[in-house]
Amino acid sequence: MKVLLLTGLGALFFAYYWADNFDPGGLDYLVLNHLGVAPAGTGTRSAQAARWLMQVNFLSYVQLTSLALPSLTESKGSLVVVSSLLGRVPRSFSSPYSAAKFALDSFFGSLRRELDVQDVNVAITMCVLGLWDRASAAEGVRGVTRAKAALGPKAALAVIRGGATRAPSVFYPWRFHLLCLLPAWLPRPRAWFIRQELNVTAA
Repeated sequence: MKVLLLTGLGALFFAYYWADNFDPGGLDYLVLNHLGVAPAGTGTRSAQAARWLMQVNFLSYVQLTSLALPSLTESKGSLVVVSSLLGRVPRSFSSPYSAAKFALDSFFGSLRRELDVQDVNVAITMCVLGLWDRASAAEGVRGVTRAKAALGPKAALAVIRGGATRAPSVFYPWRFHLLCLLPAWLPRPRAWFIRQELNVTAA
């Protein structure tokens, strides 16, 4: 079994600088788990920040998927995409990042439909995760959110289990599934839940 796990900014350099020399032959699993934040000195709502976040958090995923898809098709493999709750539920003070994650959800949702109608047996697992207990993640939202960070090993286990069982979606913590299921015609309850975890004064 051949698994390729791409994480961190190394995945971005891999996608655009090593792609010509990469042979993904025999690949069974591709796990995309890298993200970027707005560069220092850029406004969170600036076009520069949005362009960078789309490059790292969306376009590099598309590039890597296009490279690996022929091999995954041959092996009937699995594509595991680690995304965020912000790709399903928009939240305050995260507009460019949320836009990139929404783009991920839309792209891979459409790709899943395309593979299905073409009878291509490649599973796509979308992992909707919340705040992890990483130092960098905690620092980025310090004073802005009241949400408790989930344990990294448990979140990683949920991702592994979802990919191994070829599940279409993984939600961790599980309560995020309920939040995503709240229908669009009931926006106030969902907005209320989001507001409870937000420190508006600090933000």
